[in-house]
Amino acid sequence: MTTKTTTPNAPNEALIPAGAFRYPLDGVPQTRWFGFLLVPDFTLLAFSSALDPLRIANQLSQKPLYGWRVLSSDGGPVQSSSGIEIGAQGDLSCISSDLHLLVCSGNNGIQMAPENLVAAVRKHARFGGRVGGICSGAGTLARAGLLNGKRFTLHWENQPGFLEAFPDLSPSRARFEVDGNLVTCSGGSAATEMMVRMIAEDHGEDFAIAVADMCLNTADSAPDREQRSSIARAIDSRNPKLLHVLRAMYANVEEPLPLDTLAENAGLSRRHMERLFTSVLGEAPASTYRNIKLDKARALFAETDMSVTDVAVATGFTSAGVLSRHFKARFGETPYGKRKA
Repeated sequence: MTTKTTTPNAPNEALIPAGAFRYPLDGVPQTRWFGFLLVPDFTLLAFSSALDPLRIANQLSQKPLYGWRVLSSDGGPVQSSSGIEIGAQGDLSCISSDLHLLVCSGNNGIQMAPENLVAAVRKHARFGGRVGGICSGAGTLARAGLLNGKRFTLHWENQPGFLEAFPDLSPSRARFEVDGNLVTCSGGSAATEMMVRMIAEDHGEDFAIAVADMCLNTADSAPDREQRSSIARAIDSRNPKLLHVLRAMYANVEEPLPLDTLAENAGLSRRHMERLFTSVLGEAPASTYRNIKLDKARALFAETDMSVTDVAVATGFTSAGVLSRHFKARFGETPYGKRKA
């Protein structure tokens, strides 16, 4: 098959790169187009992490599953937060009704988008166009009035400033969110996860797993995964006693310490420790400890051939049955289903 390439003279032709690995798909699908709308100081990592899964999907299938256009407010190049400029393929007049328009932003994501860009995004959405935000792109969507009553997210670093600017809006802590025609992600690898999820909806889970494998990314693209681990949120709290307890939990998975011991070693009462966990992490210390053990169990199932019983022992569960019950409650499948997959 002849490999197609995109040139400045062929803006509506989808790129199909050559590659050694193939994943054939039946039929000739209609190309789904994305518009990456770059805002000054956008995060290069988040932008490329969202775009490349589309390129990989075309490469694996050797079909024009996806097309993309890189746009800016004036059609000129846009400087990323790393100082590298990315050339645009068009300006706001190139926003067509078929584009799924994704606003790519970064630091100062609320203020950086010019008013004409905000107006263009608002117009696109109000005429039925699909929109989204990458990294802090939700700031532009909020200025456009598109987030009321919607589930959305943005990078945790930008959430405090966002809440100051938009006190009536509540971003989630999830890595990405999908709410109808609106998609948002927190940036980085979450951008890849969001795009893999959309690819799965378009062309099936198996194909999406192949795309994720090519990205060296996990095939688990559940949107409710939080952006930050419990220990990262504890670091943000700047509470040394909470960090002390969490470090002890991570260090004692195979033989878990009693909660009273964890509290005593950190210089806390059991009740004070429980209040601290609830206020900072939003859950009881027993739940946090169990989730730490379950995360380790999941990694062992993915990376080793250990039996369910052996994993239960290695992660401090009293039996394979107890592990299986909690594992299914947290991940939606039993360890046996995970191992089979």
